[in-house]
Amino acid sequence: MDDLIKALSLLPHGPEFRFLDRLTRLDAGKNGEGEYKIRGDEPFLRGHFPGAPIFPGVLLVEAAAQLAGVVAQSDPVIPPLKGLKLTALRNVKILGTAKPGQILQVRAEVTGRLGNLVQARALVTVNDAAVLTVDLALSGE
Repeated sequence: MDDLIKALSLLPHGPEFRFLDRLTRLDAGKNGEGEYKIRGDEPFLRGHFPGAPIFPGVLLVEAAAQLAGVVAQSDPVIPPLKGLKLTALRNVKILGTAKPGQILQVRAEVTGRLGNLVQARALVTVNDAAVLTVDLALSGE
């Protein structure tokens, strides 16, 4: 479990913009799984949408990108990339919604690497139902 906690520390985001509470599985450099509980007190939910809050689709993408970054940066053979950031999205499909009290189950797999570019595929589910699928690219120095 210490390795999972250490891997999560690879995220550059501050706690206010971290959409992974914990890692549940990590095959370093290959794939991983994590969770984020939508507490309901997140400030952005007040406006998305008043009286009927749902977790924004762009933040589902962010949760997926954060997990993909953790997986990539934990590779035991390839050193972490400096300044790793989300740089491209393809095949984004928002298939459902997530609401306060629900837990996002996030899965990400590194599908390719070339120099400072990391390609990944991710899936976010809520109660075993897919709410997001995405292919993404991260890059760093």
